[in-house]
Amino acid sequence: MAPVERSPTLLNHGSEDEMECRGYKTNSYKAFLCLSVVFLCGGGPVGVLLAMLVFRWRPDWKLRATKSRCPLYRADAVLLKDIYGQCWTETVDIIYVPVDEWSCGQMPEGGDCSSYKEEDGDEDDEETSLTSANDKKRLCVRFFDHQHVRYIWNSNISCFTKLRGLDDTTPCSYFYQLGGLTREEQHRKCALYGENSIYIEVKSYSRLLFEEVLNPFYVFQIFSVILWSLNDYYIYASCIVVISVISISVELYEIRKQAETLRDMVALEAEVSVWRGDSVYEDIPGQELVPGDVITIPPYGTMMACDAVLITGNCIVNESMLTGESVPVTKTPLPNPPPTEGQDPCVYISEEHKRHTLFCGTQVIQTRYYGGEKVKAVVIRTGFVTAKGELVRSILFPKPMGFKFYQDAMRFLAVLAGLAVIGFSYSVYMMISFKAPVKEIILRALDMITVIVPPALPAAMTVGSVYAQRRLMKQGIFCISPPRINVSGKTKLVCFDKTGTLTEDGLDLWGVVPADMSVVKNAADLPRGALLAAMASCHSLTLIEGEMTGDPLDLKMFEATDWLLEEPGPDNTRFDILAPTVVKPVTADTFIMGASSQTPYEIGILRQFPFSSSLQRMSVITRTLGNRNMDVYLKGAPEMVASLCIKETVPPDFHTTLMRYTLQGFRVIAFAWKMLDTSIKFHHLQKIQRDQVETDLTFLGLMVMQNALKPETTPTIQQLREANIRTVMVTGDNMLTAVSVARNCRMVLSNDTVILVTANPPEEGQPAHITWTYSEHPTEDSVVQGQGQQPGKWDSGADMSEPLVEYDMSYQNIQIEEPEGTYHFAVSGKSFAVIRNHFPDLIPKMCVRGTVFARMSPNQKAQLVESLQDLGYCVAMCGDGANDCGALKTAHAGISLSEAEASVASPFTSKIPNIQCVPTVIREGRAALVTSFGSFKYMALYSMVQFVSIITLYSIDSNLGDIQYLYIDLAITTSVALFMGWQEAYPKLVPQRPLGSLMAPVNLFSVVGQVVLMIAVQVGTFVYLKQQPWFVPLKPDPKSDNILCYETTVVFSVTSYLYIVLAAAFSKGRPYRRPLYTNYVFMMSLMILLGFSTLLLLHPFTPLAKFIELKVDMPFHFRLVLLAIVSAYCIIVFVIEDFVVTSQVLRKLFRLRKKLPKNRYKLLEKELAENPDWPPVGETTYAVGEKYQDSTHS
Repeated sequence: MAPVERSPTLLNHGSEDEMECRGYKTNSYKAFLCLSVVFLCGGGPVGVLLAMLVFRWRPDWKLRATKSRCPLYRADAVLLKDIYGQCWTETVDIIYVPVDEWSCGQMPEGGDCSSYKEEDGDEDDEETSLTSANDKKRLCVRFFDHQHVRYIWNSNISCFTKLRGLDDTTPCSYFYQLGGLTREEQHRKCALYGENSIYIEVKSYSRLLFEEVLNPFYVFQIFSVILWSLNDYYIYASCIVVISVISISVELYEIRKQAETLRDMVALEAEVSVWRGDSVYEDIPGQELVPGDVITIPPYGTMMACDAVLITGNCIVNESMLTGESVPVTKTPLPNPPPTEGQDPCVYISEEHKRHTLFCGTQVIQTRYYGGEKVKAVVIRTGFVTAKGELVRSILFPKPMGFKFYQDAMRFLAVLAGLAVIGFSYSVYMMISFKAPVKEIILRALDMITVIVPPALPAAMTVGSVYAQRRLMKQGIFCISPPRINVSGKTKLVCFDKTGTLTEDGLDLWGVVPADMSVVKNAADLPRGALLAAMASCHSLTLIEGEMTGDPLDLKMFEATDWLLEEPGPDNTRFDILAPTVVKPVTADTFIMGASSQTPYEIGILRQFPFSSSLQRMSVITRTLGNRNMDVYLKGAPEMVASLCIKETVPPDFHTTLMRYTLQGFRVIAFAWKMLDTSIKFHHLQKIQRDQVETDLTFLGLMVMQNALKPETTPTIQQLREANIRTVMVTGDNMLTAVSVARNCRMVLSNDTVILVTANPPEEGQPAHITWTYSEHPTEDSVVQGQGQQPGKWDSGADMSEPLVEYDMSYQNIQIEEPEGTYHFAVSGKSFAVIRNHFPDLIPKMCVRGTVFARMSPNQKAQLVESLQDLGYCVAMCGDGANDCGALKTAHAGISLSEAEASVASPFTSKIPNIQCVPTVIREGRAALVTSFGSFKYMALYSMVQFVSIITLYSIDSNLGDIQYLYIDLAITTSVALFMGWQEAYPKLVPQRPLGSLMAPVNLFSVVGQVVLMIAVQVGTFVYLKQQPWFVPLKPDPKSDNILCYETTVVFSVTSYLYIVLAAAFSKGRPYRRPLYTNYVFMMSLMILLGFSTLLLLHPFTPLAKFIELKVDMPFHFRLVLLAIVSAYCIIVFVIEDFVVTSQVLRKLFRLRKKLPKNRYKLLEKELAENPDWPPVGETTYAVGEKYQDSTHS
């Protein structure tokens, strides 16, 4: 018999979806024993029903109670636990798949049939279970489905693994070997992969009602209503039922509406043309697609129903649904380099090859094809494992927010539950002492539980974010995750993308700098040649419905050449093949081919290698009409382009001239060119690899673009700085350009120092090392007045190997022994990667002092956000492009600048096209957080007030009346809780962030102080009543409710004021919300409630007093004394909340017991401030094994 696995198996190890997995199998004896215990101890059928209810809430308990632990390969059920502590149970099923169906890349971790087996439960060895059907062997596969993802048993690693398609393990050559699946093969695969659909179940109202009623909150409501009815509180119980019915009806409507909206958003029913081999094509429903199918893309586009890899032709795709990026992108065929000896074959990697992947849910606008060949793509993922499916899953199953407020709220509820147990025990004791009937003892004791744990408490926790979400919507900011609003209120650091976020979207061409001449301001004035041809052809522009579309930089560049762009047409065959795009001058100039013939000067773009963030470049292969050879034009980051060029063609002062422009904030693009050999023909182009053509190029020159700051950028950065919120720039642009923009927007102040951190990987026997150098920047006068040498002409005689040199008076090298201001690190993406791999101990310091992160890839942006979060920062991220999606989703508060109303790529989407939305989100987050705190504290104090009242009245065998409960719980508490959240956010951000923990000493002091004061008032007035000469104590009557008495009247009259005063005190205004008096509806409700409560206290006319069950014969002077006590209480409450709780003295007092900051970044800031010898500027830090050491430059 196989031993039981004691430790859980990890699924998805190392990923954010990592889960612990434990196996269980049915144990009939254990299940019978569980049922028997429940039936006998729980009172028969009632106990069984209660057990079913508990097991519904905690299915892991049911699994443990009815099944036994076993090895995973024998399990018929699994218990899953994620990294957040959430548990699920799933049933293990079996499917039968033909053995010949397994092929390379179709399964995770290898994918051969021997990996997926049915084990013999009586043996330790694992054997394959094959069955025969129609003379075909079938493989028995164990699997379970979890959150729409299928996990299959892999005996090679003795673990369940995700069922994937043809992604991340498949050789690129495999896609070109596929000849299309037959109908039979497709059906077989469908049995394993399931239907290709992202199906969102829209449950019926009856099912929704059943599931919602079984929610613990509503079960507690039902329990409370039954209890109140048994206590003869019919009116109050009826009102609660009506309110609950209305609430649940609205909730069910919203849930179903959201489900329908999501279903309609993701629904896609389309016919897809599938290649069956040879010249056979078949139109099938998109739901029947499986990985391995070869589909054709229609010439005029389609909506993708799956993820597919492009193998022939080009596609223009709108990916805004996934990325928020409105600019269409060009997709090209997957590279298929020939195998090289000694090297592993090139494999498909999703992130690396996304420019060759058509993602599910994106719109293919149009296709480009060659000759009569169709545009084909191979299906790699279907259903919920596609890019669109993953996004839908993130909406259906959001990750829990590890926010301290919610964690502390659960602890506070546990404290209230403890008090409920005490109240329950006290009630039982008092009722027994009064010799009450058993039924009354039980009802009164259970009633105490409903008092101390108010049913409305969960709703009170969300009221702040709900109202903040509505206010944000009015300001053009949409939120798809309301809990994130509260989290955004704790923001300590904001990361900004540069282009399109801090700076304008549009780029203006400042000039062109050829390699051999001065600056040319107008690109159209360039002589006809390689540089002009590069600007006219090296882009990804396309015509959509007659309008040129593409990257804004490409648009500006092409418009500056004054050329025309033509899309292919049916007669466009003058290049011998069907060229995707033709560009030509506007004028009727001709290209002279010979003395007797003139050929129009036109360039056909034959092949595109699209721009890649990781490669920092794009290139095209073109042919000029009449030429026998083809040309390669390349553009990209100047440093990258120069590294690909023949060294002799790069001007010797390339770095110096480049730096002159980047230091002034210009965006600089470099061009290069080479002529291909005439032996390369058109049919070679579709197989040639970009690294074969992007080498040994001739440097052509630079294009200098102006990218001005948005007018709102600098004031917003200043506003965040004044609020003590750190700002960081994370961009894919040039380092020195980014530093210049950071200085211009005052992210880096004029007296601050920027230190360039340059890290290099190990090479030629030298270990990885970091150099620390001061950045240079123009002197203030030269930049403002434009003095000094005109940058633009290539200087000669400079050493190209020295990137940092001094030059004419326009710039100066900052030599600072001790910087006057603070210092900031500027780190490139390449250096960031080296530091992560070889100097991981330095990453926290880079994050604490890093302000400019340039040349960062999309993945590195997300890594940076995660590193900042690990240090304890609450991070917001603001960006507008596809490169920011990962960071936007990773950040606590991701804000996407987009025209769309909501983007699934980030929690917040702003129609405000600038960073002014960031302070708005933070302000509303702070207001929502403070409101949630106030509402929670109010509900907790409301419970405590009523708890003390009931305990007091139970001591004399009395209780509050039905109408009295109704007035307190509905008229006061419900209206107050409803209108508290209407208080708007304060218009100014202050340096002090709101508290994020209910258990913070200041909050505990507030709550405990108010509880003590409230008890003092209630006990004091009760004792004062008993001292009055006219007072007649209640004589309990077993046959009566004992409500109409002096004690009940005083307790009710005084506590009515307590609820109202506490609501006002916890609705604090500045510095996070507008003053209390600006919440007009709330103020009006408080005034009405105060007026009515005063009427009940001072002069309740007889019919009203009789209706509410109040004594009317108390002396007026006694009533005035009670009013005076309540007024004094009101003053003390406001003094505590507005002066004591917020005082710096109290905060400093609590800090005395706080030895060290909890957040790591504060410890690091303190450590760096106390170490004047670090960073070692002017030195090189070498990695030595796992350690590193500093060495001074010689």
